[in-house]
Amino acid sequence: MQLKTLLSVWSLIITCAIFTGCQSALDKRSRADNDVLNMHHPYDDSTLTNKLLPVMMPYNRLIDPAGKVVSFGDPEQENHSMDVQLIGGTALLAVEDRYGIAIIDTVTKRLKARWAYDADSKYRGLMSTYSGLKVTKLSGKVNIFWSAALAKGKNSRSVVFQAGWDGQKISIINTIEFKPASPSPIALPNEIAISNESGKDYLYAVLNGNNQLVKIDLTTHKTVYDVATGVAPYGLVIVKDKAYVTNWAGPQPTDTLNKETAGVPYGKTYINQKTGATLMGTVSVINPLTGATIKQITVGLHPNAIIASPDGQFVYIANGNSDEVSVISTGTLESVESIPVKLMPGKKSFVGDTPNALAIDPAGTTLYVANGMDNAVAVVQLGSKAAKGGSGISRVNGFIPTEAYPGGLAIDGNNLFVTNLEGEGARVGSKELSRDDRPGEDAVESFNSHHQKATVSIIGVPDGITLQAYTKKVKELNLTFRQEIARLLPRKNMAPKPMPERIGEPSVFKHVLYIIKENRTYDQVLGDMPEGNGNKSLCIYGDSITPNQHNLARKYQLLDNYYASGKCSAEGHQWTDAAIVTDYVEKSVRAWFRSYPHVQEDALVYASNGFIWNNAADHGKTVRIYGEACQPQFDNSQTWLSIYNDYKAGKPFRFNNTSTISRVRPMLSQNFPGSDEHRITEQVRASAFIKELKEYENQPGDALPQLMVMALSADHTVGTRPGLPTPNAMVADNDLALGRIVEAVSKSRFWKNTVIFITEDDSQAGWDHVSAYRTTGFVVSPYSVFQHKVSTNYNQVSMVRSIEQILGIPPMNIMDATALPMFNCFNQRQIIKPYQSLANRISIDRINPGIAKLKGAQLHYAKLSLRPEYDHIDGGNDDVMNRILWFAAKGKKAYPANLAGKDADE
Repeated sequence: MQLKTLLSVWSLIITCAIFTGCQSALDKRSRADNDVLNMHHPYDDSTLTNKLLPVMMPYNRLIDPAGKVVSFGDPEQENHSMDVQLIGGTALLAVEDRYGIAIIDTVTKRLKARWAYDADSKYRGLMSTYSGLKVTKLSGKVNIFWSAALAKGKNSRSVVFQAGWDGQKISIINTIEFKPASPSPIALPNEIAISNESGKDYLYAVLNGNNQLVKIDLTTHKTVYDVATGVAPYGLVIVKDKAYVTNWAGPQPTDTLNKETAGVPYGKTYINQKTGATLMGTVSVINPLTGATIKQITVGLHPNAIIASPDGQFVYIANGNSDEVSVISTGTLESVESIPVKLMPGKKSFVGDTPNALAIDPAGTTLYVANGMDNAVAVVQLGSKAAKGGSGISRVNGFIPTEAYPGGLAIDGNNLFVTNLEGEGARVGSKELSRDDRPGEDAVESFNSHHQKATVSIIGVPDGITLQAYTKKVKELNLTFRQEIARLLPRKNMAPKPMPERIGEPSVFKHVLYIIKENRTYDQVLGDMPEGNGNKSLCIYGDSITPNQHNLARKYQLLDNYYASGKCSAEGHQWTDAAIVTDYVEKSVRAWFRSYPHVQEDALVYASNGFIWNNAADHGKTVRIYGEACQPQFDNSQTWLSIYNDYKAGKPFRFNNTSTISRVRPMLSQNFPGSDEHRITEQVRASAFIKELKEYENQPGDALPQLMVMALSADHTVGTRPGLPTPNAMVADNDLALGRIVEAVSKSRFWKNTVIFITEDDSQAGWDHVSAYRTTGFVVSPYSVFQHKVSTNYNQVSMVRSIEQILGIPPMNIMDATALPMFNCFNQRQIIKPYQSLANRISIDRINPGIAKLKGAQLHYAKLSLRPEYDHIDGGNDDVMNRILWFAAKGKKAYPANLAGKDADE
């Protein structure tokens, strides 16, 4: 009873924060000329512990959805709902989630039935693709079609399922498998369509991996044809004897002399030279009878979902990287209108709303658009160019609040049904997971980022007055008042501050070093610090292994309320580098069919404004990249020990960093090896940076780059793999390198005007008693708050915004535009005192023993660590790795299985 009361009080506090925060900030802005006060919101004073709606997400957003939310899914998994369709003539919904199909009763608002891949050994390991659910009647019976795949090299599979629904259960009728077309290793079906032609039923499917549209005879299962589309086809609709296919990455590149191209997995696409992101999107118009391409129509960036008007006169395309909906006339095959769907429109508006799903009312006059990053559905009144009988231009009438990242829509005239891809985030705790009655096993509630429920919202279609109230609420939940502050012009004659109040006002800092580490939670590393909100029982890399991180926390400040914004490295490196994730990343979460983009090598991953490095360079700042967004190429016969021994002997390590982003290459240090390689000791990297730093010191003037982005990833470890250092040694290696780098900067002549920001890329590889997203962060400078705890709610987007604020460059998108700069991490008083790094307390060259010397559990975990998926940073199954790390740290102490999630990152 006491817990329920506390949670109810917490919910009331958050609700008050939502509805008073924006207004109070505006009131303060009218009373005072102090942007620090004006940016404050009650969110900043809270943690992410709440598990009841409304909840906070770790990227400056609050979740308080309209309507009723239905949640489902195995709590041991990280569940995501993807797409939704009505079952005609019933009050039921079919929902495609990552692990199967659910049936939801819209009257009782409860889960009625579910079918999961793991229920049948024939389908184990498959996951639903990005979208593509279809419900239809064949021979008078309800059939459900959807696409699934397994990305596993030579063992990859691509399947379209045909299931029956008898009112009680889902039964598989048929499966249609697709073979990959070279160079793709996976066909990857996504959107599908069912068409009856001359009395015969046909299945059409876009093959996202093969860049094809395929037609299948549903009676014989024989392929009628497969034809080329653009790059990474996503959406499909058949209207008036034409098939319309959206191409996520645009057309197949043909003009490679005048346009730059770069890789998306299994091919190339045209890219923007400044950002590396895709340059255009297209729609392929194809004759469904013959397969002949009729036309390619240029639309916005990342065209994904596509639907037709009820009368078939128009098709509508959501452009995920352009924040607009394209309208194509089916009569003229021309794009007749682009409808902006931004929450905060205007010439100086920020990008990132991310439309990614569509629905239209039966009258064909109102279009509903799921804006993923707004956590809202835009309600669009269609104008004369976009709807028969419409008038004027199309316009957004308002927004409806949803849970996090709406990604699928359906409408029945009275209700809107929304799949929320991120739901309420990773909030399933160990107490909900516990199936073990051993005393004390669950004494502390703990969280891991791979536990999450899938959710669906059922929302009554609002009237005009309700929609106005919803719109106001959406803006408050998105902290849009900070976008206004971000656009304020700098004031003249302002004195330099560590963190300027406005972008463009002077900072005492001229240089920023931004260090990105890998995969630890706060409690795993700093949980043993009594000064902060830690839990010692979850700490496996404490003071004896990470003395420098503990020392930095004590000497400068301890951030015990700092969060990663994503749940894994594929998301994490986008949040750290770009302060946002795209529709492509969100639609890929957990499955990662095409790529796992912890290294920036896939143009489809990148936001339209790119990354922090091109943002800085675009605004005249000098940039140097150390180990991020690149791969090191070197003699494959070298081992960790041979590289380390050569390092100690003073022998140079020969390698070459490569990057698929042309803008990165001239910024890239070829002295500092890329971080995506376990076999390179962090001491090589630290020494390379320190050497460059000394070279800059020897140059006249101030030649040190204004922005330096660095990756130090060895704290990820490679488990107990024979021939590589033990987990403790790798974490200690990382900690020592970090300490040496901070010491070198603090003893250089640049220290007086340099700030160092340090973050983990994510928190997926461990447990935390506050939040699955909580991780370690450090802000180190002569102006940092000294010997003090800072418990302001900061996150990775806050860190990116802080770097921008200091360098005087604008935010890249709506996420960093609404982030709170880390004002509380700085004093106005300078203390020029160098940092002295601490020596490692355990040997960093303590090597895991060979297989022949092992037996029992040691042998078991060593064999698991040898799996090829662990060859690179962030490969393989996190639950397996977490068990290995727990054993390495705790020995025979029972592994808390209820703390770790099922996971298959590869």
